[in-house]
Amino acid sequence: MGDKVQRHQVRMTAESSTMNEIIECPLCLGEGTLKRTEVLDRLGVKDFARVAQLSAEEAFRLLQNRHDHEHHQVWSRFETELARRTAEIREQHKDELRLAQSDRDDLTRRVEACLREVAELHERNHQLETEMAKVARVGKREEMDFADEARTWAGIAISEKLPKNGDFILAYRAPNGDPTEPKILIDNKDKSFIAESDIDKLVRDARERSIVVAALVAREESQLRQVDRESRWGRKDGVWVLRTTRQWLARDLDLLKPIFERMRVHGVDLLDRNTLVADELRRTFPEIDRMEKEIGKAAKAIQSVSALVVRYRDRLRELCDSVANTKVPSKSERDGSSRQTARSQ
Repeated sequence: MGDKVQRHQVRMTAESSTMNEIIECPLCLGEGTLKRTEVLDRLGVKDFARVAQLSAEEAFRLLQNRHDHEHHQVWSRFETELARRTAEIREQHKDELRLAQSDRDDLTRRVEACLREVAELHERNHQLETEMAKVARVGKREEMDFADEARTWAGIAISEKLPKNGDFILAYRAPNGDPTEPKILIDNKDKSFIAESDIDKLVRDARERSIVVAALVAREESQLRQVDRESRWGRKDGVWVLRTTRQWLARDLDLLKPIFERMRVHGVDLLDRNTLVADELRRTFPEIDRMEKEIGKAAKAIQSVSALVVRYRDRLRELCDSVANTKVPSKSERDGSSRQTARSQ
């Protein structure tokens, strides 16, 4: 259709140039010049070429308008259809999109929660590392403090810190100052409570060092279990085990000293051969602990009574001082005040 319109335009251009062509007037024999259209108008003849040209131009204009209108309608329908299809697709995938957005938000929250948890775990790990370092330093200082304290006990020898299989080796001193047999393997513990595994490890360490007596030394009495407090001296796998504390150890060593002297004379298996002595020794430690607690209670009661005596003595002193400072009236003043009272009545 475009080629036809182009050929029509070329034809109309040629006809327009022919109509505007200047020709010799047949009436005046060329003396004047008239246009072809003017000559035809004077002769009363219709210019069919002009009419055809105008008709063609009008037809072309109408055709062009129709073409533009159809083109516009096509594009309008296309845009409308595109908007409709887009809306349908959006409506179809709206729930999926909302679900995907919800999943994305949920994943974002979970990732943020995980990051916060990781940060908290890092912080807690750092705190635990700090606490473990402190515990390690405290444990090492505790062992060295124990060694310094044990060196102040009369008649007791203690070794340097052992690299493994126990902490120290403790022994009684002979008159010449040398350590004597049997020796005691010391294992210091500072934890919330003593476990059976700690006892087993101490027994293994003593057997490794061929020592028949071992002592597990807790920091405080509360760290010992009830079974440890009730059976502080016992035998396990050929090793005599003493369950004690830092506060009790010096007293327990004084109690064991005569037993160890007899073991040096009669052999380290003295308690194995003499079960009566071993049983009596088992009963002695809890009994001494009980007596010490009763003595502690009595000491506290005596301190309380002493404090009350001091308090009441100070109160009586204050009362005496206040009475001494009060003015006592004479006999004449008392008689005069009594007569004045009688008159007023």
